[in-house]
This record gives sequence, structure tokens and C-alpha cells, in this order.
Amino acid sequence: MRSSFLVTGAVALLLCSAAAPAAAAEPGPDQDFTIEDTRITESSGLAASRAHPGVYWTHNDQDQPRVFAVDSRTGRTVATVTLSGVGTPRDMEAISVGPDGHVYVGDIGDNLGGSWDHVWVYRFPEPKTLKDQTVRATQYDVKYADGPRDAEALMVHPKTGRVYIASKHEDGGGLYEGPAKLTAKGTNTFRRVAEVPWVTDGAFSPDGGHLLLRGYLMARVYAWNGGRLGADRSVGAPFQGQAESVSYTLDGSAAMFGSEGTGSRVLRVELDGDSGGGPSGSPPAGSGGTDADAGGRGGEKDGGGFGLGIVVLAVATAAVVGFKRLLRRR
Repeated sequence: MRSSFLVTGAVALLLCSAAAPAAAAEPGPDQDFTIEDTRITESSGLAASRAHPGVYWTHNDQDQPRVFAVDSRTGRTVATVTLSGVGTPRDMEAISVGPDGHVYVGDIGDNLGGSWDHVWVYRFPEPKTLKDQTVRATQYDVKYADGPRDAEALMVHPKTGRVYIASKHEDGGGLYEGPAKLTAKGTNTFRRVAEVPWVTDGAFSPDGGHLLLRGYLMARVYAWNGGRLGADRSVGAPFQGQAESVSYTLDGSAAMFGSEGTGSRVLRVELDGDSGGGPSGSPPAGSGGTDADAGGRGGEKDGGGFGLGIVVLAVATAAVVGFKRLLRRR
């Protein structure tokens, strides 16, 4: 009798287990996500945390001196970091994490067409614990050797720690190299070392071998040859309403593309070996976007800067730029 009871109970338990719905799997890090924090209305920069895998740093344009750590698993803010020791930001446009364990914020935007005689870079240690906090930051004065200009992309090389800025203009931009080490006691002069497309953000691959630059209508990745640009190719960036930010994932296998606006989406695009990512042949994930410059994901090497597609879309780019400036002057 007891054996019969045990068998019957075991069968019932198995049936219940089979009928019960499987628990939903937790989303993994570095996948498509939506920024849930309604305070983040202008996510202009994006950088993968080195200390906290799956977390991305971002910030607003014209805001308090603060940045947000967002968990890509949930889209929720897990830390708000306020910077002390710096002035009132004018136009924070970019963020990057250096090999020195510090976060760099580029207050480098200039919506008046390059009228500021200097801009700023803020640097603070990446917190070991993610919580709301105030940290002491260092402020660096930055000037360009060839005069003021507008910029939205700041990149710190993951091996040398050198800071680079990509300026923008309706007919193109320039890549500027900072001094080997920034100083807080004087002006840091950045010198033009290459011509680049009109871009809104950029990022170095984690191994330092590639530089990815994006604009509203395109994305290109360049081989990085000892501080100089090598061959470039298109990357299949998703179409986004105001395409403002980009970051490599911490492992370099993909790029994360972000945009401005409340509740904005960050979209993952797989990269192949020629783009600083993993093995070639990986399909794009989730975004379903296309690259306006190349007509799709991962074009062939062409070394053509903008390429013919960008020429065709130049009028659209100028319209987007003008609209953005109009909004900010209100």
C-alpha cells in the first residue's frame, strides 16, 4: 500500500512539473535594451563599464554635472554619479572609459558653430560600488590647434590612454589627438591628425585595434595603426531618430548604438573580425537596421570616408543638424 502511494505521488509530481510553465529566462547583458530612467532625455554618449560588465555609462547634453550607470539587463539606472570639483557643463556630448580605471566625459559640444575658445573634459575614477554618490572629478581645459569647433565624439584609447576628439561640420570633420597625458594646470592642445566623416560619437575597440565612428546616417570602422587611421569599412548601423551614441561591448563582439529621447532604445549590432569584433559571419542581432551609407550590414573595405551614399544623403544630414540646433536655441 505504501509503495503504491509513493508511486502515485511521484507520478502526480511529475505531471505537475510538466504542466507548470517554465520560468522566464533573465535577459543577458549587452543585448538590445530600453533606457527606463525618465531623467535621461538626451543620451548623447555611451560607454561600456570596465569595472561592471553589462553596465553602460550615459549622460544628458545640457544638465547637471552627472552621469548615469544603466544595467543593460533591465534598462534601469543602477547609479547616479554627481561630479564635484567641476563647473557647470555647457554641452556634454561624449563619454569613454580609459585604461586607467577612470571615466572621461567630453563637455565638447558647441551648437553655436564653434564659438567657445575652449571646451572641457572631466575625469573621475569609475566607482567600485554602483550606488548614487558624489565623486571628485578633475576638469581639463581643451583647445584645438586650428581654432574652435563643434564636436560630439570623444574616445580614450584602451592601451595608451590618449584622448581623441572627432569634430563635426556639415561638410565633414576632423580627428584630433590630445597630448600624451592631460594636465589640469594648463591648456591641453588637441591637434588635427586625420579627416573623418561628420560624426556624433565614436569608440575604440577593446583591443585598441579599431576606431568606430557613427553619424546620423552611417557608421564606419577604421583600422588603428599606431595612432593613425588605416583602411575603413561600413558597419550596419540601425536607423534611429536621433542617432547620438555608440560603444563597443566589453568583449568587443558587438557595437551598441543609442539615441536621444526619453525611453530611447540601445541596439546591439554584431561585428566581425574586420570591425574589431569576433569571428566573421555572425548575423546582426535584434535591430534589423540598415546602414544608410552601405545599404546594409558590413560592407566591403573601400577606404572612401563618406562614400557615395553619404553624398546622396548630405541634404538630409544638414536638415537634421539644423533642426537640432533650432531646438536647442529655444
